[in-house]
Order: sequence, then structure tokens, then C-alpha cells
Amino acid sequence: MKKRNFLICGLTGWCMEILFTSAGSLFKKDRRLIGQTSVWMFPIYGMAACIGPVYQKIKKVPTLFRGMIYSVGIFSFEYISGSFLKKYHLCPWDYSDAKTNIDGVIRLDYAPFWMAAGLLFERILVQSGGERRA
Repeated sequence: MKKRNFLICGLTGWCMEILFTSAGSLFKKDRRLIGQTSVWMFPIYGMAACIGPVYQKIKKVPTLFRGMIYSVGIFSFEYISGSFLKKYHLCPWDYSDAKTNIDGVIRLDYAPFWMAAGLLFERILVQSGGERRA
């Protein structure tokens, strides 16, 4: 995994999270659109750089299925990293109140968002020259 790709993915993830959480404030009727993230999230999102080498192996697989593969990978890493951070009371998210949560660290209803995020990371990595296109 290239350092450059790790930095690109970390920064992209931070930006996505800020936009996502600020959009969530609309549901609370908070027009200030305050978004937030945590420093802990940078290395977690940075690990999306692993999508580049995975893409090289699955680039001929249809987009929908690649998105599903990325979603499973993201869920797995979110579960592992969230469980680790939760053990030390450092986890910046808590999905315990969500109906589809698993141990409060992942939400299965977020699968479409993680599919889209994985495909976005794929596109960014391919276009930044980090990975070759098919």
C-alpha cells in the first residue's frame, strides 16, 4: 500500500464523514449543518487504500459486485477497528440504538453507503494513478 494512497483515502474519508454527518443534521432540523469526525477516523479511512490492490484482482467483476465486496471489507474493518477502540473507550461512533447494529460498532443498513464509498475510493485510486484501469 502506497503512503500517498493512504493519505488520499484518509482525507477523502474525513471529508465524506463530515458531509454525511452534516447532512444528518437536516433530519434533526438543524440548519447549521454541523459535520464532525475524529482523528481516529483518519487511519481507518486511510486503510481504504487496500481497495487499490483488491481492484487489480477484481476489475473485470461487474461494478455492483465489486461494491458488495468493498462493503463486506469495510464492514469487516469497521467491526475490527471499532471493537478495538471500544475496548479502550475510544470509539468515536456508537450504533447501539440502531436496529441493524452488531455490537454497536457496525450498522448493516449502512451497506449501500459503504458500497458507494468503496466504489468512490476505487475511482479516486484509479484516477490518481495509484492503480491502473482495465
